Amino acid sequence: MDEHGGGGGLRRVVVVGGGIAGSLLAKSLQFFANVTLIDPKEYLEIPYGSLRSTVEPSFAERSLIKHSEYFSNGRLITSPAVDITESQVLVADGRHVDFDFLVVATGHDHPLPTTRALRLQHYREENERIREANSILVIGGGPSGVELAGEIATDFRDKAITLIHDGPRLLEFMGPKASDKALKWLISRRVAVKLDQKIDLNNISEGTKTFRSSKGETIRADCHFVCTGQPVGSAWLHKTTLKTNLDRHGRLMVDGNLRVKGRNNVFAIGDITDIRESKQGESAKRQARVAAKNMKMIMVGKESKMEIYRPPSSTTAIVSLGRKQAVAQFSFTTIAGTLPGFIKSRDLFVGKARKHLGLHPTFVDSF
Repeated sequence: MDEHGGGGGLRRVVVVGGGIAGSLLAKSLQFFANVTLIDPKEYLEIPYGSLRSTVEPSFAERSLIKHSEYFSNGRLITSPAVDITESQVLVADGRHVDFDFLVVATGHDHPLPTTRALRLQHYREENERIREANSILVIGGGPSGVELAGEIATDFRDKAITLIHDGPRLLEFMGPKASDKALKWLISRRVAVKLDQKIDLNNISEGTKTFRSSKGETIRADCHFVCTGQPVGSAWLHKTTLKTNLDRHGRLMVDGNLRVKGRNNVFAIGDITDIRESKQGESAKRQARVAAKNMKMIMVGKESKMEIYRPPSSTTAIVSLGRKQAVAQFSFTTIAGTLPGFIKSRDLFVGKARKHLGLHPTFVDSF
């Protein structure tokens, strides 16, 4: 079934992926074009709120936002995209959606419940796992693993927490000083940190309580959390017309205007692009803004006015350490404690993200 949508003479924009980047772009274009947002789930999850939601499920009330809350003047399709032709997106529910412009924003492959209610229930169940456990294993020492261990250590001081990481230091995307400060903070909260060790993820399941590391060490834990990197959400693209636009890592190759190279009407934003920068929420927001502006310029015949996306030159990064502290790396210094915690850890930028979507930072409508 072909779906052309309404909108009169407005250009048809199809956005595939309802994460931070795709959601912001869909919102910004919804009164300028005939926009269709395709996402497998009915909601946007502000990703940097997910770890706090694990230890405090009520936090998810603000970080889980139904697409209909901010996307009021477009069409939402809650079904996965499965194919792309030169002019259509094919959806798993059988629809074929025509486009004049396409934006791919599928981020990383991290399957989530399709409804907001189910996702809230998932967080309550994860929280119950933590409450019932005496010992907890966190696998992965990147920002997700460090932040989750910090959240649990802060809220559940009676738990025996072990964090295992396969690298020589934590937070390897930051400098050694930040790694050292995070390590010292975790140790001060009685988190057992084991570096240069792996856990074979293929040999563990939900009920596993005994784990053997690559160094032969046995770790016992009542529950575990895997906080390693997720694959790029591009496996489905290998059978589409964009298959030749993927690099060897499965990322879409884009030009300076965020168009997929060689394609004038196809854009890619967020973690799925091959842009060499830290894949953080702020970068996704900037890309969404630039791509939206560039599509507008093309639509009004001012393609020469398109903006070039420039990754930030600074190495600024902040990783939360519990509710009130964090480690922050700036271009001129690296610090840890309450000052960077004041910047990020109290709210994890969730209120800021809600404001960007035109929503109240704290008030949540009941559903």
